[in-house]
Amino acid sequence: MNTQPDRILIVGAGVIGSVYALQFARSGLDVTLLARGKRLETLQKEGLRYHENGATQQIPVKTIAELADDDIYDFIFVAVRYDQAESALKAIKDNGSETMITLTNTIGYDSWLDIAGTRLLPGFPGAGGDLREGVLYARFGTEPAQGTIFGEISGQTTERVHRLAGLLEQAGLNHIIEPDIKAFHISHAALAAVNKHFYTDDGMGMVDLETARSDSTLSKLAADIKRNIQLVEQSGIRVIPPETKQMAELPEEEIIARYRQMLSNDFIIDVKLGNQAVSRRAEIMLLDKAFGDGQLLQQTTS
Repeated sequence: MNTQPDRILIVGAGVIGSVYALQFARSGLDVTLLARGKRLETLQKEGLRYHENGATQQIPVKTIAELADDDIYDFIFVAVRYDQAESALKAIKDNGSETMITLTNTIGYDSWLDIAGTRLLPGFPGAGGDLREGVLYARFGTEPAQGTIFGEISGQTTERVHRLAGLLEQAGLNHIIEPDIKAFHISHAALAAVNKHFYTDDGMGMVDLETARSDSTLSKLAADIKRNIQLVEQSGIRVIPPETKQMAELPEEEIIARYRQMLSNDFIIDVKLGNQAVSRRAEIMLLDKAFGDGQLLQQTTS
């Protein structure tokens, strides 16, 4: 029996959107990127350029600048930052597609549900990287615990969850179906928010590597990790995965040592201190604010 392949749309052509578009396209899947401005022009003229095996490669990818209401996709991936997610969902809310998968940080879904309703399927990317002069430098999680994480807010393993898992397997991507996706998102946000300590005081860039690895920076980061995870627990939210929960139980000296070791890896340095880290500042500051002004408690008890 002949069946039509799933149609995939990725909203956002930054690092995460480009990484998933690349993997889907290389797997022969029907994928389209919604992009704007110079990024759209570059993709149309040059295709999706990426760095692999020491050289720049290129693959053609379908693009659109706007999504028509009747242009229906089996899966829409919303691959934008936390501070952009609400506006991205509003831009596509009148489209008739039934599943919108958010791939970003968050501490709650209330505003997203107001826009997308039952179409919302929260997730988190299992990849990272950087865009340098239009060339994608990507890395996918290769360990089972490093895949794309997603799940229904209800905790049920629905038909669309199974279908999404099958799609990711077809693309050769690890995945994790998380029955308590909200707990995962809040737990991860507790760690993501502490990246604020890698920004310069003027907010215009990132500290240098020596400053990032210093006792002064990492001691503040370690203290915030312990505080944030304790806030999650006090809110009645389960901290997951267990490795995140264990961070709050470690001495600050051990957390400092772990982060210093992480910051000896070129890829981690690029993620934490590179160009894309600069663009994530608004997201990180919003997450930090949620932990600092009681917003987390309001979100989790509403």
